[in-house]
Formats: sequence, C-alpha cells, structure tokens
Amino acid sequence: MADTAGRTVTPARGREAAGVLGTRPSGTRHPLVAAAMVLPFAAFLAVLFGGWDAVVTQASSVAGMLGR
Repeated sequence: MADTAGRTVTPARGREAAGVLGTRPSGTRHPLVAAAMVLPFAAFLAVLFGGWDAVVTQASSVAGMLGR
C-alpha cells in the first residue's frame, strides 16, 4: 500500500514543478522552439551539400501558396 502511495505523489510534484517553471509536463516542445532548433542545422546541411538553391525555391513556392 505504501509503495503505491509513493508513486502517486511523484507525478503530482512533477506537474506542480512544471506549472511553476512554465514547462510542459508531457515533454513536448513548442513548435517555434523546435523550428528554432532545427533551422540552423538544416541551413548548414543545405550549404554543405549544395542544396541551398532548392531550399530557396521551395521556400518561395510555399510563400507563394500562402499568398505572401
């Protein structure tokens, strides 16, 4: 009985700490944070492998479809 009670307290403390710190308890990142993490690496790989023109072409196509 005490073993089960100990396990139920730990997740509650995790949620409480997550609420105070402003983090997400599920471990997921905000999409903008994820994009900020991956875009510099994607740009580096595009330059490294010579695909920068393809990236620019795709970005302009997406921007055109969005009406910008």
